[in-house]
Amino acid sequence: MKDSVIVLSGGMDSVTLMHQRKERIALAVSFDYGSNHNARELECAARQCELLDIPHIIIPLKFIGQYFESSLLSGADAIPEGNYDDENMKSTVVPFRNGIMLSVAVGLAESRGLHHVLIASHGGDHAIYPDCRTPFVEAMSIAAARGTYEGIDIEAPYSEMTKSDIARIGASLDVDYSMTYSCYKGGERHCGCCGTCRERAEALRDAGLERFIDF
Repeated sequence: MKDSVIVLSGGMDSVTLMHQRKERIALAVSFDYGSNHNARELECAARQCELLDIPHIIIPLKFIGQYFESSLLSGADAIPEGNYDDENMKSTVVPFRNGIMLSVAVGLAESRGLHHVLIASHGGDHAIYPDCRTPFVEAMSIAAARGTYEGIDIEAPYSEMTKSDIARIGASLDVDYSMTYSCYKGGERHCGCCGTCRERAEALRDAGLERFIDF
């Protein structure tokens, strides 16, 4: 039964979740919010949806890029290099990004008579991204249920997993990770130096998917 909306970035995590839950997903929604890597991610999201024959919409959130402060919105040179848990990686936080996107996804779900919203936040995000943590998602789910006639809930099945765990799921599903993008600098190829590139490469190696490392 197709009863869910998925928030789809075009990166490894949300693409894996879409493949894993494809039988339930009625709609994938991506957001154009002005990040350095947004355009590359959106291309990948569209290709994955075409592959799985899942309807896909892109919603512009230009105000985020215009009015919010984050190195993720400020060009490739502003992105720090290092590991995800380094203190300087906090500059990549886009304030309340998931809260905004989840709110829109819940509205879409209710408008279409759907009952669930899926998001692929995972345990590796918890250190620096407050709106990826389990208590936040649980609180948003309670708000969604109370704020909709349908009692819509938000599911984040990867919340306590590592990116390596997710890559292993993707390996079992034969996900083509060459059609995903993660680099915060937004270049033609993954830079291999920013936190998300390092985490991606480590996960792919752990899952035996080195062929998808492209730097």
